[in-house]
Amino acid sequence: MKLGDTIPSTADGKTQAPGDLSCSPTQTGAQAWPLPGCPGRSLGCGWRRRGLLEPLGARGCLCFLAVPTRPQTTAAAAREVAGRVCSQSTRRGALVAAGRRRNKGDGTKASCASLTPRSEETKNHPHQDGVTSHLQRILSSRKEAMFELVTSEASYYKSLSLLVSHFVENERLKKLLHPSEAHILFSNVLDVMGVSERFLLELERRMEENIVISDVCDIVYRYAANHFSVYITYVSNQTYQERTYKQLLQEKAAFRELIAQLELDPKCRGLPLSSFLILPFQRITRLKLLVQNILKRVEESSEREATALDAHKELELVVKACNEGVRKMSRTEQMISIQKKMEFKIKSVPIISHSRWLLKQGELQQMSGPKTSRTLRTKKLFREIYLFLFNDLLVICRQIPGDKYQVFDSAPRGLLRVEELEDQGQTLANVFILRLLENADDREATYMLKATSQSEMKRWMTSLAPNRRTKFVSFTSRLLDCPQVQCVHPYVAQQPDELTLELADILNILDKTEDGWIFGERLHDQERGWFPSNMTEEILNPKIRSQNLKECFRVHKMDDPQRSQNKDRRKLGSRNRQ
Repeated sequence: MKLGDTIPSTADGKTQAPGDLSCSPTQTGAQAWPLPGCPGRSLGCGWRRRGLLEPLGARGCLCFLAVPTRPQTTAAAAREVAGRVCSQSTRRGALVAAGRRRNKGDGTKASCASLTPRSEETKNHPHQDGVTSHLQRILSSRKEAMFELVTSEASYYKSLSLLVSHFVENERLKKLLHPSEAHILFSNVLDVMGVSERFLLELERRMEENIVISDVCDIVYRYAANHFSVYITYVSNQTYQERTYKQLLQEKAAFRELIAQLELDPKCRGLPLSSFLILPFQRITRLKLLVQNILKRVEESSEREATALDAHKELELVVKACNEGVRKMSRTEQMISIQKKMEFKIKSVPIISHSRWLLKQGELQQMSGPKTSRTLRTKKLFREIYLFLFNDLLVICRQIPGDKYQVFDSAPRGLLRVEELEDQGQTLANVFILRLLENADDREATYMLKATSQSEMKRWMTSLAPNRRTKFVSFTSRLLDCPQVQCVHPYVAQQPDELTLELADILNILDKTEDGWIFGERLHDQERGWFPSNMTEEILNPKIRSQNLKECFRVHKMDDPQRSQNKDRRKLGSRNRQ
């Protein structure tokens, strides 16, 4: 499972994360006050958090605010924050609803004035009301983005605490599991929870300094750079964790029965143990998106933007290290399996290497005979060959009985060149030329290969020579108006050269085929891969495409020399917070 995978669904089909568990203020040692006139109250709103409140956006607002019972936080201040958040959440939900009505074409109009109550004094000064509303929207969107990071961390910590207290520290479960099994199953979750607790305490202290949060990205940066390595350890263990969990469920009936019994506890809200185990995987990815959301709302060329960029960059490094750790575990086993299946007709090539992994494998048809004898009257124009393409090596084989592969040629990946043939009729359709500048015999070799479809041909060409020119603008030339698509249906990659898509992902189109496949690059993380075109919708508005690129450039822009100097001099956490 890669970071960012979808959270398992509940029995009624609704997706729910353990972080969404509702909790009574009495359970968390907090006080709660109902908010008069809150729309969520009439709907039986039961969304509560551990000591904090999380805006629910278009889903509505909250009718309770739970705050820690500390001397620094007063009931009056809590009511003030709750009233502001509920007002912002109500306005945001109404705006979304109005936008949906307009999209349906029912002619319903909605204005900001109709969504925000105004006093008699404000009504007499419409210009002042417009300026004030505009400033409030700018400030509130930034504050809500920061507030969401804090409240979601509180919810995440509460769920981690439940995982530890209800499962990890269960005495009956400790007796059933061997220490090595328990270590693999729960890994270093105690360390992860400890870091989350300290991280949350610092965020809460920032809130106590000023009920209107000034900034949180400096705290995120410091923890991402110095403490979030515990996530890399936990996530890298995922392959063995999943395997151990499945084996225990299959081989130990007592374990299976106890886990089922623990999952029935009302505290779990019907969620399985597996949904709690994946919490750290999903949290580190969500943190990066939350910081990215803050970055979009801070002033350009400001100190807040510089801090947000630093935090986002550090989180990206952590996420990449986590993904690399997961891949490294599974790649080693895959390389061992491939090595066992190969028989070398030429000089043996060592396949297993810590820096090598499989990119693509599959069968193609090779045109037989020299070029001068290629005619449609040839008894057998093509013969099957099998290719293993690694990140640094191509191995060309023929499949033999016993699920084995006989290797007859190889070449470094950097010495491969591909060329697409023009349409020469049905027999030579989807044919391309693969040229090995230096093969296993230290000489140049050429293969004319035929794929089963246009998409398969282009996917092989893209994998064999990734730096070749494509039909559309590449990522390095995004100043031009590159075609873009947005994901409207989630897609899980089926092959190593495919890209897993989540809803609302924005991608640049680098190439596409006539049979419904797109080679694209996701803007927010620059991951490339193939995916079905029917999973996306093309963005036709050039202004929206330009805005998407602008946001991408802002998030991923490189450090200039002046910013690098300022970064070294900046003292995170001691800045003047307005």
